[in-house]
Amino acid sequence: MNPPAPHPATRVAINPNAAADSAQRQALFDRYLPAVLQCRLEDLVQETPVQPMPQFSDRLGLEVLVKREDLQPVFSFKLRGAYTKLKTLTEAQRRNGVVCASAGNHAQGVAMAARHLGIDAVVVMPAVTPEIKVSAVRKMGATVEIKGSDFDTACAYATELAEREGRAFIHPYDDADVICGQATIALELIRQAGRPIDYLFIPVGGGGLAAGVAMVARYLQPDIRIFGVEATESASMDAALQAGEPVTLDSVGHFAEGAAVRRVGDTTYAICAQMLDGIVTVDSDEMCAAVQDVYEDTRAIAEPAGVLAFAGMKRYFAEHPEAQGVSAGILSGANVNFARLRHIAERAAVGEETEALLAVTLPERPASLLGFCQLIGERGITEFNYRFADPAEAHIFVGIALKGGIAEKDEIIALLEENGYAVTDLSTNQMARLHIRHMVGGRADVPNERMLRFEFPERPGALLTFLEGMHSDWNISLFHYRNYGAEYGRVLMGIQVPEEDEVEFQRFLKATGYPYKLEGDNLAYRMFVGPPGAASN
Repeated sequence: MNPPAPHPATRVAINPNAAADSAQRQALFDRYLPAVLQCRLEDLVQETPVQPMPQFSDRLGLEVLVKREDLQPVFSFKLRGAYTKLKTLTEAQRRNGVVCASAGNHAQGVAMAARHLGIDAVVVMPAVTPEIKVSAVRKMGATVEIKGSDFDTACAYATELAEREGRAFIHPYDDADVICGQATIALELIRQAGRPIDYLFIPVGGGGLAAGVAMVARYLQPDIRIFGVEATESASMDAALQAGEPVTLDSVGHFAEGAAVRRVGDTTYAICAQMLDGIVTVDSDEMCAAVQDVYEDTRAIAEPAGVLAFAGMKRYFAEHPEAQGVSAGILSGANVNFARLRHIAERAAVGEETEALLAVTLPERPASLLGFCQLIGERGITEFNYRFADPAEAHIFVGIALKGGIAEKDEIIALLEENGYAVTDLSTNQMARLHIRHMVGGRADVPNERMLRFEFPERPGALLTFLEGMHSDWNISLFHYRNYGAEYGRVLMGIQVPEEDEVEFQRFLKATGYPYKLEGDNLAYRMFVGPPGAASN
Protein backbone atom coordinates (compact mmCIF):
# COMPACT_ATOMS: atom_id res chain seq x y z
CA MET A 1 0.00 0.00 0.00
CA ASN A 2 1.35 3.45 -0.86
CA PRO A 3 1.76 6.10 1.85
CA PRO A 4 -1.21 8.51 2.19
CA ALA A 5 -1.30 11.73 0.24
CA PRO A 6 -0.27 14.88 2.15
CA HIS A 7 -2.86 16.52 4.38
CA PRO A 8 -3.39 20.20 3.53
CA ALA A 9 -2.32 21.31 7.04
CA THR A 10 0.92 19.34 7.09
CA ARG A 11 4.17 19.95 5.31
CA VAL A 12 7.87 19.29 4.99
CA ALA A 13 9.85 22.49 5.50
CA ILE A 14 13.53 22.76 4.63
CA ASN A 15 15.73 24.35 7.27
CA PRO A 16 17.05 27.65 5.81
CA ASN A 17 20.27 26.96 7.73
CA ALA A 18 20.63 23.43 6.34
CA ALA A 19 23.79 24.35 4.42
CA ALA A 20 25.42 25.09 7.74
CA ASP A 21 28.81 26.66 8.30
CA SER A 22 31.21 23.80 9.06
CA ALA A 23 33.07 25.96 11.58
CA GLN A 24 29.87 26.53 13.55
CA ARG A 25 29.10 22.83 13.54
CA GLN A 26 32.61 22.00 14.65
CA ALA A 27 32.37 24.47 17.49
CA LEU A 28 29.21 22.75 18.72
CA PHE A 29 30.84 19.34 18.42
CA ASP A 30 33.82 20.56 20.45
CA ARG A 31 31.54 22.08 23.07
CA TYR A 32 29.17 19.16 23.63
CA LEU A 33 30.53 15.83 22.43
CA PRO A 34 33.13 15.34 25.18
CA ALA A 35 30.39 15.79 27.77
CA VAL A 36 28.10 13.34 25.93
CA LEU A 37 30.83 10.70 25.90
CA GLN A 38 31.39 11.17 29.64
CA CYS A 39 27.73 10.49 30.53
CA ARG A 40 27.44 7.42 32.75
CA LEU A 41 23.77 6.63 33.20
CA GLU A 42 23.64 2.83 33.22
CA ASP A 43 22.88 2.53 36.94
CA LEU A 44 19.42 4.04 36.33
CA VAL A 45 18.81 4.48 32.60
CA GLN A 46 18.09 1.52 30.32
CA GLU A 47 19.91 0.95 27.04
CA THR A 48 16.72 0.62 25.05
CA PRO A 49 16.56 -1.71 22.04
CA VAL A 50 16.42 -0.81 18.36
CA GLN A 51 13.84 -2.93 16.56
CA PRO A 52 12.75 -3.38 12.93
CA MET A 53 9.23 -2.37 11.89
CA PRO A 54 8.47 -4.85 9.09
CA GLN A 55 4.87 -3.85 8.38
CA PHE A 56 5.67 -0.14 8.45
CA SER A 57 8.71 -0.79 6.26
CA ASP A 58 6.56 -2.55 3.66
CA ARG A 59 4.16 0.37 3.54
CA LEU A 60 6.87 3.00 3.15
CA GLY A 61 9.06 1.01 0.79
CA LEU A 62 12.30 1.20 2.79
CA GLU A 63 13.67 -0.31 5.99
CA VAL A 64 12.43 1.35 9.18
CA LEU A 65 13.95 1.02 12.66
CA VAL A 66 12.46 2.18 15.96
CA LYS A 67 14.45 3.21 19.03
CA ARG A 68 12.27 2.14 21.99
CA GLU A 69 12.61 4.95 24.53
CA ASP A 70 9.13 4.07 25.76
CA LEU A 71 10.85 1.19 27.61
CA GLN A 72 12.64 3.48 30.06
CA PRO A 73 11.56 3.07 33.73
CA VAL A 74 9.44 6.24 33.40
CA PHE A 75 8.21 5.22 29.90
CA SER A 76 9.96 8.21 28.33
CA PHE A 77 13.41 9.41 27.22
CA LYS A 78 13.19 12.30 29.70
CA LEU A 79 14.94 10.26 32.39
CA ARG A 80 18.25 10.54 30.49
CA GLY A 81 18.43 14.33 30.57
CA ALA A 82 17.07 14.65 34.09
CA TYR A 83 19.54 12.14 35.55
CA THR A 84 22.47 13.68 33.67
CA LYS A 85 21.62 17.12 35.06
CA LEU A 86 21.14 15.96 38.64
CA LYS A 87 24.46 14.11 38.60
CA THR A 88 26.28 17.38 37.84
CA LEU A 89 24.94 19.13 40.98
CA THR A 90 27.35 19.93 43.77
CA GLU A 91 26.87 18.50 47.26
CA ALA A 92 25.52 21.85 48.42
CA GLN A 93 23.02 21.95 45.57
CA ARG A 94 21.90 18.41 46.33
CA ARG A 95 21.29 19.32 49.97
CA ASN A 96 19.14 22.29 48.92
CA GLY A 97 17.02 20.12 46.61
CA VAL A 98 15.68 20.63 43.10
CA VAL A 99 12.52 21.94 41.48
CA CYS A 100 11.08 21.54 38.00
CA ALA A 101 7.93 22.39 36.08
CA SER A 102 6.26 19.79 33.90
CA ALA A 103 2.92 18.33 32.89
CA GLY A 104 4.24 14.79 32.75
CA ASN A 105 7.32 13.07 31.39
CA HIS A 106 10.02 15.49 32.58
CA ALA A 107 8.39 15.50 36.01
CA GLN A 108 8.65 11.72 36.26
CA GLY A 109 12.24 11.76 35.06
CA VAL A 110 13.28 14.33 37.66
CA ALA A 111 11.34 12.55 40.41
CA MET A 112 12.95 9.17 39.71
CA ALA A 113 16.46 10.59 39.31
CA ALA A 114 16.09 12.61 42.53
CA ARG A 115 14.91 9.55 44.45
CA HIS A 116 17.84 7.53 43.10
CA LEU A 117 20.32 10.19 44.24
CA GLY A 118 18.61 10.98 47.53
CA ILE A 119 17.70 14.54 46.54
CA ASP A 120 14.53 16.30 47.70
CA ALA A 121 12.43 17.26 44.67
CA VAL A 122 9.48 19.58 44.15
CA VAL A 123 7.55 19.25 40.91
CA VAL A 124 5.21 22.05 39.84
CA MET A 125 2.44 20.85 37.55
CA PRO A 126 -0.38 22.83 35.88
CA ALA A 127 -3.97 22.12 36.89
CA VAL A 128 -4.68 20.46 33.54
CA THR A 129 -2.20 17.64 34.23
CA PRO A 130 -3.95 14.24 34.12
CA GLU A 131 -4.21 12.63 37.55
CA ILE A 132 -2.37 9.52 36.34
CA LYS A 133 0.79 11.62 35.85
CA VAL A 134 0.38 13.50 39.14
CA SER A 135 -0.01 10.20 40.96
CA ALA A 136 3.07 8.69 39.26
CA VAL A 137 5.25 11.61 40.36
CA ARG A 138 4.01 11.42 43.95
CA LYS A 139 4.69 7.68 44.08
CA MET A 140 8.33 8.42 43.28
CA GLY A 141 8.60 10.54 46.42
CA ALA A 142 8.52 14.03 44.94
CA THR A 143 6.37 16.83 46.35
CA VAL A 144 3.80 17.97 43.80
CA GLU A 145 2.46 21.51 43.73
CA ILE A 146 -0.39 22.33 41.34
CA LYS A 147 -0.11 25.88 40.00
CA GLY A 148 -1.76 27.64 37.10
CA SER A 149 -3.66 26.34 34.13
CA ASP A 150 -0.73 25.90 31.73
CA PHE A 151 2.98 25.05 31.59
CA ASP A 152 4.13 28.68 31.35
CA THR A 153 2.41 29.61 34.62
CA ALA A 154 3.74 26.50 36.35
CA CYS A 155 7.24 27.21 35.07
CA ALA A 156 7.16 30.80 36.31
CA TYR A 157 6.17 29.60 39.76
CA ALA A 158 8.87 26.92 39.75
CA THR A 159 11.62 29.44 38.95
CA GLU A 160 10.29 31.72 41.71
CA LEU A 161 10.35 28.78 44.13
CA ALA A 162 13.92 27.96 43.10
CA GLU A 163 15.04 31.47 44.00
CA ARG A 164 13.07 31.60 47.25
CA GLU A 165 14.21 28.22 48.59
CA GLY A 166 17.64 28.01 46.97
CA ARG A 167 16.71 24.94 44.94
CA ALA A 168 18.31 24.09 41.61
CA PHE A 169 15.86 24.57 38.75
CA ILE A 170 15.92 21.64 36.31
CA HIS A 171 14.84 22.92 32.91
CA PRO A 172 13.04 20.35 30.74
CA TYR A 173 15.01 21.08 27.57
CA ASP A 174 17.05 24.31 27.37
CA ASP A 175 20.01 23.12 29.42
CA ALA A 176 23.40 21.87 28.19
CA ASP A 177 23.51 18.91 30.58
CA VAL A 178 19.95 17.86 29.74
CA ILE A 179 20.78 18.03 26.03
CA CYS A 180 23.87 15.87 26.56
CA GLY A 181 21.81 13.29 28.43
CA GLN A 182 19.29 13.04 25.58
CA ALA A 183 22.18 12.79 23.10
CA THR A 184 23.17 9.40 24.52
CA ILE A 185 20.22 7.98 22.55
CA ALA A 186 22.10 8.64 19.31
CA LEU A 187 25.24 6.89 20.58
CA GLU A 188 23.19 3.77 21.21
CA LEU A 189 21.13 4.04 18.04
CA ILE A 190 24.05 4.35 15.62
CA ARG A 191 25.89 1.44 17.28
CA GLN A 192 22.81 -0.80 17.56
CA ALA A 193 21.67 -0.23 13.97
CA GLY A 194 24.79 -2.00 12.71
CA ARG A 195 24.73 -0.21 9.35
CA PRO A 196 24.50 3.40 8.15
CA ILE A 197 21.21 5.20 8.76
CA ASP A 198 20.09 7.29 5.80
CA TYR A 199 17.19 9.14 7.44
CA LEU A 200 16.56 10.04 11.09
CA PHE A 201 13.30 11.48 12.42
CA ILE A 202 13.19 13.05 15.90
CA PRO A 203 10.20 14.38 17.89
CA VAL A 204 10.44 18.08 18.75
CA GLY A 205 8.87 19.89 21.68
CA GLY A 206 11.29 22.33 23.27
CA GLY A 207 14.12 20.84 21.23
CA GLY A 208 16.30 19.12 23.85
CA LEU A 209 15.93 15.66 22.32
CA ALA A 210 16.33 16.91 18.75
CA ALA A 211 19.39 19.03 19.59
CA GLY A 212 21.26 16.25 21.37
CA VAL A 213 20.41 13.39 19.04
CA ALA A 214 20.89 15.38 15.82
CA MET A 215 24.28 16.67 16.94
CA VAL A 216 25.70 13.23 17.71
CA ALA A 217 24.15 11.63 14.62
CA ARG A 218 25.51 14.42 12.41
CA TYR A 219 28.99 13.95 13.83
CA LEU A 220 29.01 10.17 13.45
CA GLN A 221 27.30 10.15 10.03
CA PRO A 222 27.82 13.53 8.31
CA ASP A 223 25.67 12.64 5.28
CA ILE A 224 22.61 11.49 7.25
CA ARG A 225 19.34 13.32 6.57
CA ILE A 226 17.85 14.49 9.87
CA PHE A 227 14.34 15.87 10.36
CA GLY A 228 12.60 17.17 13.43
CA VAL A 229 8.88 16.43 13.63
CA GLU A 230 6.34 18.72 15.29
CA ALA A 231 2.60 18.84 15.76
CA THR A 232 1.08 21.37 13.37
CA GLU A 233 -0.71 23.05 16.28
CA SER A 234 2.53 23.64 18.23
CA ALA A 235 5.29 23.95 15.62
CA SER A 236 7.55 26.33 17.53
CA MET A 237 10.85 25.00 16.11
CA ASP A 238 9.57 25.34 12.57
CA ALA A 239 8.58 28.94 13.34
CA ALA A 240 12.01 29.60 14.85
CA LEU A 241 13.92 28.18 11.89
CA GLN A 242 11.86 30.21 9.43
CA ALA A 243 12.29 33.39 11.50
CA GLY A 244 16.00 32.86 12.15
CA GLU A 245 15.52 32.99 15.92
CA PRO A 246 13.21 31.56 18.62
CA VAL A 247 9.74 33.07 18.51
CA THR A 248 6.82 32.71 20.90
CA LEU A 249 3.64 31.23 19.43
CA ASP A 250 0.39 32.92 20.42
CA SER A 251 -1.02 29.57 21.47
CA VAL A 252 -0.41 25.84 21.11
CA GLY A 253 -2.70 22.85 20.82
CA HIS A 254 -2.66 20.21 23.52
CA PHE A 255 -3.35 16.97 21.69
CA ALA A 256 0.37 16.12 21.79
CA GLU A 257 0.81 17.68 25.22
CA GLY A 258 4.24 16.12 25.64
CA ALA A 259 5.53 18.38 22.85
CA ALA A 260 3.25 21.42 23.28
CA VAL A 261 5.81 24.22 23.72
CA ARG A 262 5.14 27.84 22.73
CA ARG A 263 8.82 28.76 22.43
CA VAL A 264 11.82 26.52 21.87
CA GLY A 265 14.96 27.10 23.90
CA ASP A 266 17.73 29.45 22.83
CA THR A 267 20.33 26.70 23.23
CA THR A 268 18.26 24.03 21.52
CA TYR A 269 17.49 26.38 18.62
CA ALA A 270 21.16 27.22 18.12
CA ILE A 271 22.01 23.52 17.80
CA CYS A 272 18.99 22.49 15.71
CA ALA A 273 19.56 25.35 13.27
CA GLN A 274 22.95 23.83 12.46
CA MET A 275 22.08 20.14 12.60
CA LEU A 276 18.57 19.62 11.19
CA ASP A 277 17.82 19.33 7.48
CA GLY A 278 14.24 20.38 8.03
CA ILE A 279 11.00 20.12 10.00
CA VAL A 280 8.00 17.95 9.20
CA THR A 281 4.68 19.04 10.71
CA VAL A 282 1.83 16.57 11.22
CA ASP A 283 -1.74 16.89 12.43
CA SER A 284 -3.50 15.03 15.22
CA ASP A 285 -5.11 12.50 12.87
CA GLU A 286 -1.71 11.55 11.47
CA MET A 287 -0.43 11.07 15.01
CA CYS A 288 -3.35 8.80 15.82
CA ALA A 289 -2.63 6.75 12.72
CA ALA A 290 1.02 6.51 13.76
CA VAL A 291 -0.02 5.23 17.20
CA GLN A 292 -1.72 2.39 15.34
CA ASP A 293 1.30 1.84 13.06
CA VAL A 294 3.63 1.53 16.04
CA TYR A 295 1.23 -0.79 17.84
CA GLU A 296 0.92 -3.12 14.86
CA ASP A 297 4.70 -3.63 14.68
CA THR A 298 5.70 -3.48 18.36
CA ARG A 299 2.48 -3.94 20.41
CA ALA A 300 3.53 -0.76 22.24
CA ILE A 301 0.77 1.73 23.07
CA ALA A 302 2.43 5.12 22.64
CA GLU A 303 1.28 8.63 23.51
CA PRO A 304 0.59 11.01 20.59
CA ALA A 305 3.80 13.01 21.12
CA GLY A 306 5.70 9.72 21.34
CA VAL A 307 4.96 8.78 17.72
CA LEU A 308 5.72 12.13 16.10
CA ALA A 309 8.79 10.65 14.40
CA PHE A 310 6.73 7.99 12.64
CA ALA A 311 3.92 10.33 11.61
CA GLY A 312 6.60 12.60 10.17
CA MET A 313 8.29 9.70 8.46
CA LYS A 314 5.05 8.82 6.66
CA ARG A 315 4.55 12.41 5.61
CA TYR A 316 8.11 12.82 4.33
CA PHE A 317 8.19 9.61 2.32
CA ALA A 318 4.75 10.33 0.87
CA GLU A 319 6.34 13.42 -0.66
CA HIS A 320 9.61 11.63 -1.50
CA PRO A 321 8.60 8.17 -2.82
CA GLU A 322 11.98 7.84 -4.54
CA ALA A 323 13.79 7.61 -1.17
CA GLN A 324 15.68 4.40 -0.37
CA GLY A 325 17.81 3.02 2.43
CA VAL A 326 17.33 2.85 6.19
CA SER A 327 15.14 5.22 8.18
CA ALA A 328 15.10 5.40 11.99
CA GLY A 329 12.73 7.07 14.41
CA ILE A 330 12.59 7.53 18.17
CA LEU A 331 9.53 6.26 20.01
CA SER A 332 9.87 8.86 22.73
CA GLY A 333 7.10 8.09 25.22
CA ALA A 334 4.17 5.91 26.25
CA ASN A 335 2.50 7.88 29.04
CA VAL A 336 -1.00 7.87 27.59
CA ASN A 337 -4.25 7.91 29.52
CA PHE A 338 -6.25 4.76 28.90
CA ALA A 339 -9.44 6.79 28.42
CA ARG A 340 -7.78 8.62 25.56
CA LEU A 341 -7.31 5.49 23.49
CA ARG A 342 -10.95 5.57 22.37
CA HIS A 343 -10.41 8.93 20.74
CA ILE A 344 -7.08 7.88 19.23
CA ALA A 345 -8.68 4.77 17.72
CA GLU A 346 -11.52 6.85 16.23
CA ARG A 347 -9.16 9.35 14.66
CA ALA A 348 -6.61 6.82 13.43
CA ALA A 349 -8.99 5.87 10.64
CA VAL A 350 -8.88 9.46 9.37
CA GLY A 351 -5.11 9.76 9.56
CA GLU A 352 -4.79 6.40 7.84
CA GLU A 353 -7.47 7.30 5.27
CA THR A 354 -9.35 4.09 6.05
CA GLU A 355 -12.69 5.80 6.71
CA ALA A 356 -14.71 8.39 4.83
CA LEU A 357 -17.31 10.51 6.61
CA LEU A 358 -19.93 11.79 4.20
CA ALA A 359 -23.09 13.84 4.40
CA VAL A 360 -25.44 12.60 1.68
CA THR A 361 -28.77 14.10 0.65
CA LEU A 362 -31.42 11.53 -0.39
CA PRO A 363 -34.96 12.11 -1.61
CA GLU A 364 -37.35 11.46 1.29
CA ARG A 365 -39.24 8.59 -0.33
CA PRO A 366 -39.46 4.80 0.02
CA ALA A 367 -36.49 2.76 -1.28
CA SER A 368 -34.14 5.75 -1.54
CA LEU A 369 -31.97 4.28 1.20
CA LEU A 370 -31.92 0.94 -0.65
CA GLY A 371 -30.68 2.65 -3.78
CA PHE A 372 -27.92 4.36 -1.78
CA CYS A 373 -26.78 1.08 -0.22
CA GLN A 374 -26.74 -0.63 -3.61
CA LEU A 375 -24.32 2.00 -4.88
CA ILE A 376 -22.06 1.54 -1.83
CA GLY A 377 -22.07 -2.17 -2.55
CA GLU A 378 -19.97 -4.51 -0.42
CA ARG A 379 -18.03 -1.73 1.29
CA GLY A 380 -18.30 -1.71 5.06
CA ILE A 381 -20.53 0.91 6.69
CA THR A 382 -18.80 2.08 9.89
CA GLU A 383 -21.51 4.51 10.96
CA PHE A 384 -24.96 5.59 9.87
CA ASN A 385 -27.01 8.42 11.39
CA TYR A 386 -30.36 9.72 10.26
CA ARG A 387 -33.50 11.36 11.61
CA PHE A 388 -36.52 12.67 9.69
CA ALA A 389 -36.36 16.46 9.33
CA ASP A 390 -37.83 17.45 5.99
CA PRO A 391 -40.64 15.92 3.90
CA ALA A 392 -38.73 16.44 0.64
CA GLU A 393 -35.18 15.35 1.36
CA ALA A 394 -33.19 13.39 3.94
CA HIS A 395 -29.70 14.13 5.20
CA ILE A 396 -27.73 11.08 6.27
CA PHE A 397 -24.38 11.04 8.08
CA VAL A 398 -22.49 7.94 6.97
CA GLY A 399 -19.07 6.43 7.61
CA ILE A 400 -17.64 4.12 4.95
CA ALA A 401 -14.62 1.86 5.38
CA LEU A 402 -11.93 2.43 2.76
CA LYS A 403 -9.29 0.08 1.44
CA GLY A 404 -7.93 2.38 -1.25
CA GLY A 405 -7.50 5.60 0.71
CA ILE A 406 -8.40 8.98 -0.76
CA ALA A 407 -8.65 7.61 -4.29
CA GLU A 408 -11.42 5.22 -3.25
CA LYS A 409 -13.22 7.96 -1.33
CA ASP A 410 -13.16 10.19 -4.43
CA GLU A 411 -14.48 7.27 -6.48
CA ILE A 412 -17.42 6.77 -4.07
CA ILE A 413 -18.29 10.46 -4.08
CA ALA A 414 -18.20 10.60 -7.87
CA LEU A 415 -20.42 7.49 -8.11
CA LEU A 416 -23.01 8.94 -5.75
CA GLU A 417 -23.06 12.30 -7.52
CA GLU A 418 -23.43 10.64 -10.92
CA ASN A 419 -26.56 8.97 -9.56
CA GLY A 420 -28.11 12.22 -8.37
CA TYR A 421 -27.05 12.29 -4.71
CA ALA A 422 -25.64 15.51 -3.26
CA VAL A 423 -22.51 14.63 -1.26
CA THR A 424 -20.38 16.62 1.17
CA ASP A 425 -17.08 15.20 2.40
CA LEU A 426 -16.89 15.67 6.19
CA SER A 427 -13.84 13.45 6.72
CA THR A 428 -11.67 16.34 7.94
CA ASN A 429 -14.45 18.51 9.41
CA GLN A 430 -13.49 18.80 13.07
CA MET A 431 -16.96 19.71 14.28
CA ALA A 432 -18.42 16.73 12.46
CA ARG A 433 -15.81 14.28 13.76
CA LEU A 434 -15.79 15.47 17.35
CA HIS A 435 -19.45 16.25 17.89
CA ILE A 436 -22.03 15.86 15.12
CA ARG A 437 -21.39 12.15 14.55
CA HIS A 438 -22.41 11.53 18.17
CA MET A 439 -25.54 13.68 18.24
CA VAL A 440 -27.43 13.33 14.97
CA GLY A 441 -31.05 12.89 15.95
CA GLY A 442 -33.00 16.09 15.71
CA ARG A 443 -33.05 19.61 14.32
CA ALA A 444 -34.44 22.76 15.85
CA ASP A 445 -35.13 26.33 14.79
CA VAL A 446 -33.72 28.29 17.74
CA PRO A 447 -33.93 32.10 17.54
CA ASN A 448 -30.65 34.02 17.85
CA GLU A 449 -28.61 30.84 18.29
CA ARG A 450 -24.82 31.21 18.15
CA MET A 451 -23.06 27.90 17.60
CA LEU A 452 -19.53 27.75 19.01
CA ARG A 453 -16.88 25.07 19.51
CA PHE A 454 -14.75 25.54 22.65
CA GLU A 455 -11.71 24.00 24.26
CA PHE A 456 -12.31 23.85 28.03
CA PRO A 457 -9.42 22.97 30.35
CA GLU A 458 -10.07 19.58 31.95
CA ARG A 459 -10.18 20.84 35.53
CA PRO A 460 -12.91 21.16 38.16
CA GLY A 461 -14.91 24.34 37.85
CA ALA A 462 -14.05 25.15 34.23
CA LEU A 463 -17.69 25.03 33.10
CA LEU A 464 -18.90 26.79 36.27
CA THR A 465 -16.47 29.66 35.67
CA PHE A 466 -17.75 29.95 32.13
CA LEU A 467 -21.41 29.97 33.15
CA GLU A 468 -20.89 32.48 35.93
CA GLY A 469 -19.49 34.95 33.40
CA MET A 470 -22.48 34.62 31.06
CA HIS A 471 -25.22 37.19 30.86
CA SER A 472 -28.25 35.91 32.78
CA ASP A 473 -30.51 36.47 29.75
CA TRP A 474 -28.43 34.24 27.44
CA ASN A 475 -29.78 30.72 27.17
CA ILE A 476 -27.76 27.60 26.34
CA SER A 477 -29.67 25.90 23.53
CA LEU A 478 -27.29 23.03 22.77
CA PHE A 479 -24.45 21.41 24.67
CA HIS A 480 -22.26 18.46 23.70
CA TYR A 481 -19.11 17.26 25.44
CA ARG A 482 -17.07 14.07 25.37
CA ASN A 483 -14.08 13.25 27.55
CA TYR A 484 -11.15 12.29 25.31
CA GLY A 485 -8.64 11.86 28.14
CA ALA A 486 -6.73 14.96 27.07
CA GLU A 487 -5.84 18.13 28.96
CA TYR A 488 -8.58 20.05 27.18
CA GLY A 489 -12.19 19.02 26.66
CA ARG A 490 -13.98 19.67 23.37
CA VAL A 491 -17.34 21.35 23.83
CA LEU A 492 -19.97 22.25 21.24
CA MET A 493 -22.37 24.85 22.59
CA GLY A 494 -25.35 26.77 21.26
CA ILE A 495 -26.10 30.07 23.03
CA GLN A 496 -29.09 32.30 22.36
CA VAL A 497 -27.83 35.89 22.23
CA PRO A 498 -30.00 38.82 21.03
CA GLU A 499 -28.41 40.89 18.28
CA GLU A 500 -28.29 43.96 20.51
CA ASP A 501 -25.98 42.06 22.89
CA GLU A 502 -23.33 41.36 20.23
CA VAL A 503 -20.68 43.69 21.65
CA GLU A 504 -21.17 42.37 25.18
CA PHE A 505 -21.10 38.78 23.88
CA GLN A 506 -17.76 39.32 22.12
CA ARG A 507 -16.37 40.87 25.29
CA PHE A 508 -17.52 37.83 27.27
CA LEU A 509 -15.90 35.36 24.85
CA LYS A 510 -12.60 37.21 25.07
CA ALA A 511 -12.75 37.35 28.87
CA THR A 512 -13.19 33.57 29.23
CA GLY A 513 -9.71 32.92 27.84
CA TYR A 514 -10.99 29.66 26.30
CA PRO A 515 -10.15 29.04 22.63
CA TYR A 516 -13.29 28.98 20.50
CA LYS A 517 -14.52 28.91 16.93
CA LEU A 518 -17.84 30.10 15.53
CA GLU A 519 -19.54 27.19 13.73
CA GLY A 520 -22.87 28.61 12.58
CA ASP A 521 -21.86 28.26 8.93
CA ASN A 522 -20.48 24.74 9.33
CA LEU A 523 -22.35 22.53 6.89
CA ALA A 524 -22.41 19.63 9.35
CA TYR A 525 -24.30 21.82 11.83
CA ARG A 526 -26.71 23.13 9.20
CA MET A 527 -27.48 19.68 7.83
CA PHE A 528 -27.94 17.72 11.03
CA VAL A 529 -28.73 19.86 14.11
CA GLY A 530 -29.43 23.35 12.81
CA PRO A 531 -32.77 24.86 11.74
CA PRO A 532 -34.81 22.89 9.17
CA GLY A 533 -33.99 24.21 5.72
CA ALA A 534 -30.64 25.65 6.79
CA ALA A 535 -28.66 23.15 4.73
CA SER A 536 -30.08 24.51 1.48
CA ASN A 537 -29.45 28.17 2.33
